[in-house]
Amino acid sequence: MTVILQAIFFGIVEGITEWLPVSSTGHMILVNEIWPMQVNKDFMSMFLVVIQLGAILAVVITFWNDIWPFTSDKSKKYIRKDVWSMWFKVIVACIPAVIVGLKWDDEIEEHFYNYKVVAIMLILIGVLFIIAENRNKHLKPTTNSLDELTYKQAFIIGLFQLVAAVFPGTSRSGSTILGALVIGVNRKTAAQFTFFMAIPVMFGASLLKLLKYGFDFGGNELVVLLVGMIVAFVVSLFIIKMLMNYIKKHDFKVFGYYRIVLGIVVLLYFLFN
Repeated sequence: MTVILQAIFFGIVEGITEWLPVSSTGHMILVNEIWPMQVNKDFMSMFLVVIQLGAILAVVITFWNDIWPFTSDKSKKYIRKDVWSMWFKVIVACIPAVIVGLKWDDEIEEHFYNYKVVAIMLILIGVLFIIAENRNKHLKPTTNSLDELTYKQAFIIGLFQLVAAVFPGTSRSGSTILGALVIGVNRKTAAQFTFFMAIPVMFGASLLKLLKYGFDFGGNELVVLLVGMIVAFVVSLFIIKMLMNYIKKHDFKVFGYYRIVLGIVVLLYFLFN
Protein backbone atom coordinates (compact mmCIF):
# COMPACT_ATOMS: atom_id res chain seq x y z
CA MET A 1 0.00 0.00 0.00
CA THR A 2 2.87 2.37 0.77
CA VAL A 3 4.28 1.85 -2.72
CA ILE A 4 0.91 2.77 -4.28
CA LEU A 5 0.79 5.97 -2.20
CA GLN A 6 4.30 6.77 -3.36
CA ALA A 7 3.25 6.17 -6.98
CA ILE A 8 0.41 8.66 -6.48
CA PHE A 9 2.78 11.21 -4.97
CA PHE A 10 5.33 10.72 -7.77
CA GLY A 11 2.50 11.15 -10.29
CA ILE A 12 1.50 14.47 -8.68
CA VAL A 13 5.09 15.70 -8.71
CA GLU A 14 5.53 14.64 -12.35
CA GLY A 15 2.27 16.26 -13.45
CA ILE A 16 3.18 19.57 -11.83
CA THR A 17 6.85 19.80 -12.68
CA GLU A 18 6.91 18.35 -16.21
CA TRP A 19 5.38 21.46 -17.75
CA LEU A 20 6.60 24.17 -15.39
CA PRO A 21 10.23 25.15 -16.11
CA VAL A 22 11.49 23.73 -12.82
CA SER A 23 12.80 20.26 -13.83
CA SER A 24 10.56 17.24 -13.41
CA THR A 25 13.50 14.81 -13.52
CA GLY A 26 15.30 16.82 -10.87
CA HIS A 27 12.27 16.81 -8.60
CA MET A 28 11.69 13.09 -9.14
CA ILE A 29 15.30 12.25 -8.32
CA LEU A 30 15.10 14.37 -5.18
CA VAL A 31 11.80 12.84 -4.07
CA ASN A 32 13.27 9.38 -4.56
CA GLU A 33 16.33 10.37 -2.50
CA ILE A 34 14.16 11.62 0.37
CA TRP A 35 11.36 9.02 0.16
CA PRO A 36 12.78 6.09 -1.84
CA MET A 37 10.27 3.73 -3.36
CA GLN A 38 10.74 0.13 -2.21
CA VAL A 39 11.24 -1.39 -5.66
CA ASN A 40 14.27 -2.72 -7.47
CA LYS A 41 16.73 -0.29 -9.05
CA ASP A 42 15.97 -1.23 -12.66
CA PHE A 43 12.23 -0.73 -12.21
CA MET A 44 12.77 2.65 -10.54
CA SER A 45 15.00 3.82 -13.38
CA MET A 46 12.29 2.84 -15.86
CA PHE A 47 9.45 4.25 -13.73
CA LEU A 48 11.00 7.72 -13.50
CA VAL A 49 10.94 7.98 -17.30
CA VAL A 50 7.84 6.05 -18.36
CA ILE A 51 5.58 7.86 -15.87
CA GLN A 52 6.00 10.80 -18.26
CA LEU A 53 3.69 9.06 -20.76
CA GLY A 54 0.75 10.13 -18.60
CA ALA A 55 1.91 13.74 -18.72
CA ILE A 56 2.46 13.70 -22.48
CA LEU A 57 -0.99 12.25 -23.11
CA ALA A 58 -2.40 15.37 -21.44
CA VAL A 59 -0.58 17.50 -24.04
CA VAL A 60 -1.95 15.40 -26.89
CA ILE A 61 -5.51 15.80 -25.64
CA THR A 62 -5.21 19.49 -24.74
CA PHE A 63 -3.66 20.51 -28.07
CA TRP A 64 -5.24 17.90 -30.34
CA ASN A 65 -6.66 20.49 -32.74
CA ASP A 66 -3.22 22.09 -33.04
CA ILE A 67 -1.17 18.94 -33.62
CA TRP A 68 -3.37 16.68 -35.81
CA PRO A 69 -2.17 17.31 -39.41
CA PHE A 70 -5.28 16.11 -41.23
CA THR A 71 -8.73 17.59 -41.70
CA SER A 72 -12.07 16.33 -42.97
CA ASP A 73 -12.70 19.65 -44.71
CA LYS A 74 -12.53 18.97 -48.46
CA SER A 75 -11.79 22.62 -49.19
CA LYS A 76 -8.47 22.18 -47.38
CA LYS A 77 -7.63 18.96 -49.23
CA TYR A 78 -7.45 16.97 -45.99
CA ILE A 79 -3.92 18.20 -45.23
CA ARG A 80 -2.99 21.01 -42.87
CA LYS A 81 0.32 22.30 -44.23
CA ASP A 82 0.94 24.55 -41.24
CA VAL A 83 0.74 21.59 -38.86
CA TRP A 84 3.04 19.48 -41.04
CA SER A 85 5.51 22.36 -41.10
CA MET A 86 5.36 22.55 -37.30
CA TRP A 87 6.08 18.81 -36.99
CA PHE A 88 9.08 19.04 -39.33
CA LYS A 89 10.45 21.82 -37.11
CA VAL A 90 9.88 19.59 -34.06
CA ILE A 91 11.85 16.80 -35.75
CA VAL A 92 14.73 19.17 -36.48
CA ALA A 93 14.71 20.35 -32.86
CA CYS A 94 14.75 16.81 -31.50
CA ILE A 95 17.70 15.51 -33.55
CA PRO A 96 20.49 16.54 -31.09
CA ALA A 97 18.81 15.00 -28.02
CA VAL A 98 17.86 11.81 -29.87
CA ILE A 99 21.43 11.21 -31.09
CA VAL A 100 22.97 11.80 -27.66
CA GLY A 101 20.23 9.88 -25.82
CA LEU A 102 20.53 6.77 -27.98
CA LYS A 103 24.32 6.69 -27.77
CA TRP A 104 25.05 7.73 -24.17
CA ASP A 105 21.83 7.21 -22.16
CA ASP A 106 23.34 4.80 -19.62
CA GLU A 107 26.51 6.86 -19.15
CA ILE A 108 24.52 10.06 -18.62
CA GLU A 109 22.34 8.40 -15.98
CA GLU A 110 25.35 6.89 -14.21
CA HIS A 111 27.44 10.07 -13.99
CA PHE A 112 24.95 12.93 -13.77
CA TYR A 113 21.80 11.65 -12.06
CA ASN A 114 22.62 12.83 -8.53
CA TYR A 115 21.61 15.63 -6.20
CA LYS A 116 24.73 17.75 -6.79
CA VAL A 117 24.15 18.07 -10.51
CA VAL A 118 20.42 18.65 -9.94
CA ALA A 119 21.07 21.44 -7.44
CA ILE A 120 23.68 23.18 -9.58
CA MET A 121 21.50 23.13 -12.70
CA LEU A 122 18.44 24.30 -10.76
CA ILE A 123 20.37 27.37 -9.63
CA LEU A 124 22.16 28.03 -12.93
CA ILE A 125 19.08 27.88 -15.16
CA GLY A 126 17.15 29.90 -12.57
CA VAL A 127 19.70 32.70 -12.80
CA LEU A 128 19.63 32.56 -16.61
CA PHE A 129 15.82 32.83 -16.62
CA ILE A 130 15.98 36.02 -14.56
CA ILE A 131 18.71 37.49 -16.79
CA ALA A 132 16.81 36.59 -19.99
CA GLU A 133 13.52 38.06 -18.76
CA ASN A 134 15.20 41.29 -17.57
CA ARG A 135 16.88 41.59 -20.96
CA ASN A 136 13.60 40.96 -22.81
CA LYS A 137 11.84 43.78 -20.94
CA HIS A 138 13.31 46.21 -23.43
CA LEU A 139 12.95 44.02 -26.51
CA LYS A 140 9.99 43.00 -28.63
CA PRO A 141 9.77 39.33 -29.69
CA THR A 142 10.61 38.78 -33.35
CA THR A 143 8.75 35.45 -33.55
CA ASN A 144 5.13 35.48 -32.41
CA SER A 145 3.71 32.23 -33.75
CA LEU A 146 4.75 28.71 -34.72
CA ASP A 147 4.35 29.66 -38.40
CA GLU A 148 7.01 32.36 -37.97
CA LEU A 149 9.45 30.00 -36.23
CA THR A 150 12.30 29.10 -38.59
CA TYR A 151 14.12 25.78 -38.90
CA LYS A 152 17.28 27.45 -37.68
CA GLN A 153 15.49 28.64 -34.55
CA ALA A 154 14.02 25.16 -34.05
CA PHE A 155 17.50 23.62 -34.19
CA ILE A 156 18.88 26.15 -31.70
CA ILE A 157 16.02 25.36 -29.31
CA GLY A 158 16.90 21.70 -29.80
CA LEU A 159 20.46 22.38 -28.64
CA PHE A 160 19.06 23.86 -25.43
CA GLN A 161 16.97 20.70 -25.03
CA LEU A 162 20.17 18.68 -25.37
CA VAL A 163 21.56 20.37 -22.25
CA ALA A 164 18.50 19.18 -20.32
CA ALA A 165 18.89 15.67 -21.74
CA VAL A 166 22.39 15.45 -20.27
CA PHE A 167 22.07 17.35 -16.99
CA PRO A 168 19.09 16.56 -14.70
CA GLY A 169 17.82 19.61 -12.89
CA THR A 170 18.08 21.68 -16.07
CA SER A 171 14.43 21.04 -17.03
CA ARG A 172 13.59 20.09 -20.59
CA SER A 173 10.76 22.60 -20.71
CA GLY A 174 12.86 25.17 -18.85
CA SER A 175 15.85 24.95 -21.16
CA THR A 176 13.82 24.98 -24.38
CA ILE A 177 11.66 27.90 -23.23
CA LEU A 178 14.79 29.75 -22.13
CA GLY A 179 16.44 29.06 -25.48
CA ALA A 180 13.37 30.28 -27.35
CA LEU A 181 13.21 33.50 -25.30
CA VAL A 182 16.88 34.20 -25.92
CA ILE A 183 16.45 34.02 -29.72
CA GLY A 184 13.39 36.28 -29.77
CA VAL A 185 10.40 33.90 -29.55
CA ASN A 186 7.46 35.14 -27.48
CA ARG A 187 6.39 33.28 -24.34
CA LYS A 188 3.25 31.64 -25.72
CA THR A 189 4.98 30.28 -28.81
CA ALA A 190 7.96 29.15 -26.73
CA ALA A 191 5.69 27.19 -24.39
CA GLN A 192 3.67 25.64 -27.22
CA PHE A 193 6.73 24.52 -29.15
CA THR A 194 8.18 23.07 -25.95
CA PHE A 195 5.00 21.07 -25.34
CA PHE A 196 4.99 19.73 -28.90
CA MET A 197 8.69 18.84 -28.77
CA ALA A 198 7.97 16.77 -25.69
CA ILE A 199 5.66 14.39 -27.58
CA PRO A 200 8.24 12.50 -29.70
CA VAL A 201 11.03 12.94 -27.13
CA MET A 202 9.08 11.50 -24.21
CA PHE A 203 7.43 8.74 -26.24
CA GLY A 204 10.84 7.76 -27.58
CA ALA A 205 12.54 7.89 -24.18
CA SER A 206 9.76 5.83 -22.61
CA LEU A 207 9.87 3.20 -25.35
CA LEU A 208 13.65 2.95 -25.00
CA LYS A 209 13.37 2.42 -21.23
CA LEU A 210 10.62 -0.18 -21.63
CA LEU A 211 12.67 -2.09 -24.20
CA LYS A 212 15.69 -2.05 -21.89
CA TYR A 213 13.53 -3.18 -18.99
CA GLY A 214 12.11 -5.93 -21.16
CA PHE A 215 8.46 -5.48 -20.13
CA ASP A 216 9.27 -7.98 -17.38
CA PHE A 217 6.98 -6.64 -14.65
CA GLY A 218 6.88 -8.46 -11.34
CA GLY A 219 4.42 -8.37 -8.47
CA ASN A 220 2.55 -5.07 -8.38
CA GLU A 221 5.03 -3.22 -10.58
CA LEU A 222 2.63 -2.76 -13.50
CA VAL A 223 -0.05 -1.42 -11.13
CA VAL A 224 2.45 1.01 -9.59
CA LEU A 225 3.48 2.27 -13.05
CA LEU A 226 -0.12 2.69 -14.25
CA VAL A 227 -1.14 4.54 -11.08
CA GLY A 228 1.76 6.96 -11.48
CA MET A 229 0.93 7.56 -15.15
CA ILE A 230 -2.79 8.14 -14.55
CA VAL A 231 -2.16 10.61 -11.74
CA ALA A 232 0.46 12.43 -13.85
CA PHE A 233 -2.07 12.66 -16.70
CA VAL A 234 -4.85 14.17 -14.58
CA VAL A 235 -2.57 16.68 -12.84
CA SER A 236 -0.95 17.67 -16.16
CA LEU A 237 -4.33 18.60 -17.66
CA PHE A 238 -4.74 21.31 -15.02
CA ILE A 239 -1.12 22.48 -14.99
CA ILE A 240 -0.89 22.96 -18.78
CA LYS A 241 -4.00 25.17 -18.84
CA MET A 242 -2.80 27.07 -15.78
CA LEU A 243 0.61 27.79 -17.32
CA MET A 244 -0.82 28.96 -20.65
CA ASN A 245 -3.13 31.37 -18.80
CA TYR A 246 -0.34 32.52 -16.48
CA ILE A 247 2.11 33.52 -19.22
CA LYS A 248 -0.46 35.75 -20.91
CA LYS A 249 0.23 38.39 -18.25
CA HIS A 250 3.38 37.24 -16.42
CA ASP A 251 6.98 36.39 -17.19
CA PHE A 252 9.03 33.37 -16.08
CA LYS A 253 11.11 35.09 -13.39
CA VAL A 254 9.09 33.57 -10.55
CA PHE A 255 10.23 30.14 -11.72
CA GLY A 256 13.81 31.40 -11.81
CA TYR A 257 13.63 32.49 -8.17
CA TYR A 258 11.96 29.20 -7.21
CA ARG A 259 14.74 27.22 -8.88
CA ILE A 260 17.47 29.18 -7.08
CA VAL A 261 15.85 28.74 -3.66
CA LEU A 262 15.19 25.03 -4.27
CA GLY A 263 18.74 24.44 -5.49
CA ILE A 264 20.19 26.03 -2.34
CA VAL A 265 17.81 24.03 -0.12
CA VAL A 266 18.83 20.81 -1.87
CA LEU A 267 22.53 21.49 -1.38
CA LEU A 268 22.05 22.34 2.30
CA TYR A 269 19.79 19.32 2.89
CA PHE A 270 22.26 16.80 1.54
CA LEU A 271 25.32 18.50 3.02
CA PHE A 272 23.90 18.20 6.53
CA ASN A 273 22.29 14.76 6.21
